[in-house]
Amino acid sequence: MIEEREYFVHTTPLGDDLTVSALGYGAMGLAEVYGPAQDTESLATLHHAVDVGVTFLDTADLYGAGSNERLLARLLADRRDEVTLATKFGITARDGDLSTTATRGDAAYVRQACDASLGRLGVDVIDLYYLHRRDLRVPIEETVGAMAELVRAGKVRHLGLSEVTAAELRQAYAVHPIAAVQSEWSLWSRDVERAVVPAAAALGVGFVPYSPLGRGFLTGTLDQATIAGDWRAGLSRFSGAAFDRNQAVVEGVRGVAAEVGATPAQVALAWLRLRGIELGLPVVPIPGTRRAARVDENAASLGVALDAGQRELLDDLAGAVVGPRSDHSDPNWVSANRE
Repeated sequence: MIEEREYFVHTTPLGDDLTVSALGYGAMGLAEVYGPAQDTESLATLHHAVDVGVTFLDTADLYGAGSNERLLARLLADRRDEVTLATKFGITARDGDLSTTATRGDAAYVRQACDASLGRLGVDVIDLYYLHRRDLRVPIEETVGAMAELVRAGKVRHLGLSEVTAAELRQAYAVHPIAAVQSEWSLWSRDVERAVVPAAAALGVGFVPYSPLGRGFLTGTLDQATIAGDWRAGLSRFSGAAFDRNQAVVEGVRGVAAEVGATPAQVALAWLRLRGIELGLPVVPIPGTRRAARVDENAASLGVALDAGQRELLDDLAGAVVGPRSDHSDPNWVSANRE
């Protein structure tokens, strides 16, 4: 394994002149979606991430019904100038119940959601403000037009979109420059490569993969007992026989990791970075963790090199995956289903 601190977290330009740390941090897991979380440990991990240069922090108003943003506010109170802050709006849920999710993207809601996030985060401006999910009842031009008003008002610096199609990205970009698209992308979830990634590359938009470690599966550290207490246990790829069959993917990653002296997580993250280079756009994954040691492990992926043969082997693993990448009841929840 590449030892901790044997890395340097450089910066990467996304789109619209936004530069961020070459690896980001996804804070969703601090909102108890993977079981109970302790604020003391969570804050220590956030501080450690910033200490070592992982300063691109990602949250959303949905996570913990706003509690995730309030948690980050405690870090930002002392370290705002060190952080590139991203948050998201556009998904609603009754009392934070993720089984009741819906989307909303009308102009009035855009303004309301931004003001609420600014209040919870305790900041005057959000560096990168994402539309979390497209509201298909509202023209994307209306939603992005309202987001552009936030930029002109000084409440937001850059705009992002999550889980959009290539056509939606182009429509949005015609209204206002887009700095980044955030969608699931990893060794075992590659549908975005068909259309939206090439569109982003053509427009000069960066890509921010969420769940770059397959919600932990690609780390090779999970078993069914470990996930029994959280929502992953109900996902197709994590359930029953599929969990066992998908171990073949993990074994492929493990094999490459052994060859290069890294961990499976580091290999999975390095593959994404190098895949972005191949496809002509900056890629900044946002793995999440509750442990400071995992922040070091993930950041050390920036020092992992893979040769052509290893990359080809990893490229082929997606064909062995059992189960869809999304189990949401709404087929439009992921962009690939709308393309």
